[in-house]
Amino acid sequence: MFGQIEIQLNELTPEQIAQYHEQGFLVIEGAVSSGTCDLLKSRINERLEEFDPNSIRSIFTTKEQDRQTDDYFLKSAERISYFFEEEAFDEHGELRQDKVLSINKIGHALHDKDELFADFSLSPIWATILKQLGMKKPLAAQSMYIFKQPNIGGEVNCHQDSTFLFTRPMSVIGLWFAIEDATLENGCLWGVPQGHKQGLEKRFERVSEGESAMKMTKLSDVDWPDEALVPLEVPKGSMVVLNGEFPHLSHANRSAQSRHAYALHAIDGDCEYPKTNWLLRHGRTFPEFRHNN
Repeated sequence: MFGQIEIQLNELTPEQIAQYHEQGFLVIEGAVSSGTCDLLKSRINERLEEFDPNSIRSIFTTKEQDRQTDDYFLKSAERISYFFEEEAFDEHGELRQDKVLSINKIGHALHDKDELFADFSLSPIWATILKQLGMKKPLAAQSMYIFKQPNIGGEVNCHQDSTFLFTRPMSVIGLWFAIEDATLENGCLWGVPQGHKQGLEKRFERVSEGESAMKMTKLSDVDWPDEALVPLEVPKGSMVVLNGEFPHLSHANRSAQSRHAYALHAIDGDCEYPKTNWLLRHGRTFPEFRHNN
């Protein structure tokens, strides 16, 4: 049905493990083949062809994370859902351009609900790497295909992934894959080396179980000065490993080149996952990574 997925990585070296724990992130170029990137991108294009843009009008923004979140967003934990760029619509509520160039991201269960993305996301290779970094029982909690569209790709404010996926003790690790080259011009990641050592700044949580209302709770007065940020420019096929408390951002894309990426967030099943997290699966657990035969 699909082409061959090629992961060009088996495990981390001791030096890479040490760098991750010291800096809070790790860049590995050539982690997956160019053909695999094209395969994932092609599958997304198939999904976009099937998607009716009139079915929803949910916009993704990091500027409203303390608002009451809509049900479409909350239910995306168990579905494949589509979110538009903030600048996708004109003053009459109509798309300014084709839907393919208007979507901000697709999330948050591609790794569970799409066969090709499941084959890639739940690979035993990622389980090996996550265990090397300290996880006991890696679970795939969330996935996102991010477009960073040409000219209108939105800014993502400086944040920590554990703000949105919280465990006790902290365990979140993000695996971010460059499906296309990520450059200064098209909105590559930026991060604060060793920023994960400052602790978690805030939590995005449910007001109470069963309610849609969310709030952002401040936990500390951590400061991430702009001068501490470093760019993480990476070529297509690279993987960036992010500690859940590593502060990172991406600027708006005003170039003519998109910056497609795929992000997978894992948690440790041995840790507590509070029901105050926004991302909940009702009556189901997060999928485990596959094992080598």
